Amino acid sequence: MTATTPITQDVMTLPRKLPEGPVNLVGLTRDQMREVLIAHGTPEKQAKMRVGQIWQWIYQWGVRDFALMTNLAKAYRAQLAEHFVIEIPEVVSKQVSTDGTRKYLVRIAGGHEVEVVYIPEENRGTLCVSSQVGCTLTCSFCHTGTQKLVRNLTASEIVGQIMMARDDLDEWPVPGAPKDETRLLSNIVLMGMGEPLYNFENVRDAMKIAMDPEGISLSRRRITLSTSGVVPEIARTAEEIGCLLAISFHATTDEVRDKLVPINKRWNLETLLEALRAYPRLTNSERITFEYVMLNGVNDSDEDARRLIKLIEGIPAKVNLIPFNEWPGAPYKRSSNNRIRAFADIIYKAGYASPIRTPRGEDILAACGQLKSATERARKSRKQIAADAGISE
Repeated sequence: MTATTPITQDVMTLPRKLPEGPVNLVGLTRDQMREVLIAHGTPEKQAKMRVGQIWQWIYQWGVRDFALMTNLAKAYRAQLAEHFVIEIPEVVSKQVSTDGTRKYLVRIAGGHEVEVVYIPEENRGTLCVSSQVGCTLTCSFCHTGTQKLVRNLTASEIVGQIMMARDDLDEWPVPGAPKDETRLLSNIVLMGMGEPLYNFENVRDAMKIAMDPEGISLSRRRITLSTSGVVPEIARTAEEIGCLLAISFHATTDEVRDKLVPINKRWNLETLLEALRAYPRLTNSERITFEYVMLNGVNDSDEDARRLIKLIEGIPAKVNLIPFNEWPGAPYKRSSNNRIRAFADIIYKAGYASPIRTPRGEDILAACGQLKSATERARKSRKQIAADAGISE
């Protein structure tokens, strides 16, 4: 890799606005919104105030019609409607699991589709957000990884997923009504389709909007970014986003991780762990979550558990054990419940939290690693996927 090689692949992202037609305000940072307002006739001295007003209408109240922004002059509202739109991704379909999980298929610019999942839990609700159409990483256990990367999502398309879910949950507060701190959508995980750190700038801008206290107002501790290990962007995540970090770890040797998570060939376990040891200091020693999918006979032995403990030594961490969510053509099987519990017990006795994730939405292919947009579902055979992963059946 040369010094000029881009890490984040942002060249694959569509521009925020097309050369002609109205500008979509969703996804613009405050500075960007100020610039476009001035460019379309808002007096510079008023621009900061106007941004604050419009921002609250869009992100605090969920209003999409300029005519309803009643603290703006009628003529100014008409001016805004002439030059701007407030648009979010279109919901193509919604499936609801027997456990209450909701999976949305949403359409974005260019006719592409991505999947978004809402998981209701006791005292909270988590939205699993996508950052790319498809994925470039080809992790052999992941259904999304069998879909080729089409492009990055824009900041508008990322934050638009949050707004879409709040629409469906009917969770926009009413202006003037008493404040209700109860939230159906209380947490965001960047664990949907794609590798967030290969789309860093757009993910960062979208999460800044989600965390803005005058809008959606989610705490940075309520947002978790999951990466397979794009090492050069890990420190930048701490500095520019400040959210919690989860690592798709899944193996305790480079030999196995090279097959499961091919990015390991670029940044191996030693390099990744070195970057992670620096990360907690940048975020007040908050724990890093090590995600570990349990694959029968592949990475689930007692020896693997002991190696894992040794690898993460000195890192404030918890280990999230994920029973493999099977999908059509998958070349792996889920570890048995007894094997998962025995693995978890070894981790726990070493002093690390080791919760076993309860699979959610499996009946609608909404569980971890199962997302794959309907328009791109040309499925490989089990034999082909196994060959790509470098394993024998």
